[in-house]
Amino acid sequence: MKHLLTCAALLGGLLGCAAEPSKLQHERSYVLEWIGERPLIDNSHLTLTLADDGRAYGTAGCNHWFASYTQNGERLSFGQVGKTRKLCAPALMEQEERYLKALQSVQRWDVSSIEQIRLWPAEGKPLRFWAEED
Repeated sequence: MKHLLTCAALLGGLLGCAAEPSKLQHERSYVLEWIGERPLIDNSHLTLTLADDGRAYGTAGCNHWFASYTQNGERLSFGQVGKTRKLCAPALMEQEERYLKALQSVQRWDVSSIEQIRLWPAEGKPLRFWAEED
């Protein structure tokens, strides 16, 4: 019985380590895969970078975007988002609008069991990102 409890504790410890969240890294680019319940349009490239100086920026599929951000542990929020003014196909513009609107409602972040960064809005499903390959 003692051996069984030791094994259970060891296994629980290992599983707990594997599920612990990674750190949301500054000065690293993340590539968006999903906005809430919807995947991205094929070949669109939406990104997020959190600079050390409190600025966030990236590409929104058509335009470049920028905003201030505040992070305190798991809490994360973005200020008013600005962007360049290029026009693209209507579907890309709609996706860009959903992305930027979702960013402005983010309240917290975490890391999924598959090491995907998730930014959680006040309501609904998260924005899901992968760390960009170096």
